[in-house]
Amino acid sequence: MFSKEEKKQLKIDFWNQFKVHMQKIRSSNGRRMNWLAYPSEVKDIYIRVDADEKGARLTFDIQGKDEGVRQILWEQLYELKIVLESEMGTDGIWIENASTPVVPVFNRILWERSDLNFYRPGDHPEIINFLADRLIHFDAFYQEFKDILINLAM
Repeated sequence: MFSKEEKKQLKIDFWNQFKVHMQKIRSSNGRRMNWLAYPSEVKDIYIRVDADEKGARLTFDIQGKDEGVRQILWEQLYELKIVLESEMGTDGIWIENASTPVVPVFNRILWERSDLNFYRPGDHPEIINFLADRLIHFDAFYQEFKDILINLAM
């Protein structure tokens, strides 16, 4: 369908378009935000957006090597689950003890639209809207509760 170079260019163009779309949107704390590199301010917590042929997703990963700290952060988030999912407007997929070849064990909360395909350019506006909406809602939650996570991770 697409050559390697065409895929690369499609990704560059899409993420630049997403950055432009999000550029004027400030965090709920009023600050400018690099939405593609969302600052968790907690070591080993990563907030990522992604899109591919399988869909579009926002992930919240706890990748700490210290199992105790990872578990404490996970339990705290689980206690905030109702608040988080209420703010997000939808349930997340909670995955405890996930793994990849790169990260042996981590916990993840995932919001996904699997009906979208990054390689269908007609889906791009909907992918942008989905990711923007998820990030904005996530930010409202995270700015409210991040200090709890920061203190637990210390």
